[in-house]
Amino acid sequence: MLFSDTNFTHPQYHGKPIPLGAKDILGHVYEYFLGQFAQAEGKRGGEYFTPKSIVSLIVEMLEPYQGRVYDPAMGSGGFFVQTERFIHAHQGNINNISIYGQEANPTTWKLAAMNMAIRGIEYNFGKHHADTLTDPKHLSTKMDFIMANPPFNISDWWQEKLADDPRWQYGIPPAGNANFAWLQHMIYHLTPNGKMALLLANGSMSSQTSGEGEIRRAIVQADLVETMVALPGQLFTNTQIPACIWIINRNKPRKGEVLFIDARQMGEMKTRVLRDFSDKDKAYIADTYHHWQQNKDYQDIPAFCKSATLAEIEANDFVLTPGRYVGAAEQEDDGIPFAEKMKELTALLNEQFTQSAVLEVEIKKNLKELGYE
Repeated sequence: MLFSDTNFTHPQYHGKPIPLGAKDILGHVYEYFLGQFAQAEGKRGGEYFTPKSIVSLIVEMLEPYQGRVYDPAMGSGGFFVQTERFIHAHQGNINNISIYGQEANPTTWKLAAMNMAIRGIEYNFGKHHADTLTDPKHLSTKMDFIMANPPFNISDWWQEKLADDPRWQYGIPPAGNANFAWLQHMIYHLTPNGKMALLLANGSMSSQTSGEGEIRRAIVQADLVETMVALPGQLFTNTQIPACIWIINRNKPRKGEVLFIDARQMGEMKTRVLRDFSDKDKAYIADTYHHWQQNKDYQDIPAFCKSATLAEIEANDFVLTPGRYVGAAEQEDDGIPFAEKMKELTALLNEQFTQSAVLEVEIKKNLKELGYE
């Protein structure tokens, strides 16, 4: 089947019919081929394509209905496309948002411009491609929503001219890894009520090397971190590095608390090597986040989510790995006393040892008959 998740005869979104004109069809075709090229290109494909399920999860969590929407590592513009789709699905007005982006790769910059043009979305990507960290094109513009999936763990990004850059408000990021440069670049751009979501390698949650631990502590102590989401493996076409989502909110409704979500056991295998979130998975994670924000119908769930205080995070040396906070799943008590259970298991193990010994004798006998001893 050419289009895996788009029905052009009866187009729907969340079970509701949606209008689908020529512009939408062209957009779906473009998106489909971007995804296919990304899979075919493997590692290089990730430079311009973030899996749709991750993009839509982040958009559903941040809910960018209006204001300036920015992606400093925009690739082919997937976050903007999903934002437009989200606004239409909720009867919003696409004219209430302004699109800003930047991309270092010249070919990918053109792919993003084409992606916007065929959908009729107005945008500001700067006059040409440029490196966001060394040559930012929107430095004086504050943003209401920022979403990004920059390349993980870049080691050759630093230039001496960056030493006094105003973006490093929580510490100068190490020259050997750009993760905390991306994080601080995005925080710098947020308005007083702005929110952002950043995909980073899992190491960003716990690294203590090259000053990264101090930067993370300063950001936590500034009460900017709202939610951390640990993702399952095999979600990306370009890397097998485990990843997470940082949600930063300059105006957190729950001051002094951070929501930890461990989604490592969620999703299902889409192909032999790629995992994907289902609509149910995305809704469950997004609903958990919104219910926690509203302090309504939320409760901690062992092995999935936990609302932790800044004091608890400090007690964990400002490590933000969700697995450290959510704990293990509760085991259902089968009512059998421990001593009795051990007696049964020991008897079963001895029985299996006996069977193993018999099988060993039979195997050696057969090998001998075949001339092998």
